[in-house]
Amino acid sequence: MPKAEKRPNQCELILKYIRDFGSITSWQAYEDLGVIRLPSRIFELKEAGYEFSKKRVYTKNRYGIKTYYDEFYLKEQTGNA
Repeated sequence: MPKAEKRPNQCELILKYIRDFGSITSWQAYEDLGVIRLPSRIFELKEAGYEFSKKRVYTKNRYGIKTYYDEFYLKEQTGNA
């Protein structure tokens, strides 16, 4: 039987997404990667040595109420996720 290919974990997917698209939001992580708890994965990546910056984006929700979300950027690629 052929050996199964290693499936990337959530942290690896997040790093690839940021490298491919420049940043990631919680909605993008959920919609595009199936990652529900992006801030937890960012914390794990920080523990592994990666550095992030974030930008708070202000907007209105569908009911016109002001709200915000965070957009994460990779500062440097020093970890081993």
